[in-house]
Amino acid sequence: MTASTIAIDGPAASGKSALAQRLAAKLGYLFFDTGVMYRAVTLAALRKGMGLDSEDELGALAEAVSLDIRPPSVQDGREYDVWLDGEDVTKRIRTVEVDQAVSQVSSYGLVRQAMTRRQREIGLRGQVVMVGRDIGTVVMPEADLKIFLDATPEIRAQRRMRQGEGRVTYEETLGAIRRRDLLDSSRALAPLRPAEDSHVLDTSALSIDDVAEWALRLAQEAA
Repeated sequence: MTASTIAIDGPAASGKSALAQRLAAKLGYLFFDTGVMYRAVTLAALRKGMGLDSEDELGALAEAVSLDIRPPSVQDGREYDVWLDGEDVTKRIRTVEVDQAVSQVSSYGLVRQAMTRRQREIGLRGQVVMVGRDIGTVVMPEADLKIFLDATPEIRAQRRMRQGEGRVTYEETLGAIRRRDLLDSSRALAPLRPAEDSHVLDTSALSIDDVAEWALRLAQEAA
């Protein structure tokens, strides 16, 4: 029997989203990048003109908004639909403004607590591949299969540059990745780390095909 709930964690550009997309497509599961929930809350805050310095206000907003992640309803390249208060905001959460604000919003404990509860609700539906930084340790510690991907900061910066964003230099990208790594691994609430029963893989020298083949074999053997 194949694992019904699969948790994939790791730092930025470690390959976790690409792997999750491959696995979800192969298994017919929902691909759930939990980071989009933080983006949706950030979008809601920006729309309301809220400041980003009040954890209490942002935590209350995270509790109040209606959020859901559903299978894609439009064939425009998306992997899922993101619904915020009854509106499909899948494209709107990818603006530069949201990019610049989401790290601060997602750092607040009250926001993370609200999102963790919502992420669990979706994960417990089953047949889902969940991606994030604390899925195996906090959101879904009972997941059938837990995977933690890693790679050197230099390799991850190169991958980000190959994505064609073209807005910053390699040195700036590498610096941003190292800062995000430090923030994610040192925060008091839900720090980035592998769960004790995670399957850990360094993807620095591996292709996505190699990683996907390894993970699919684990998924088929997990449950």
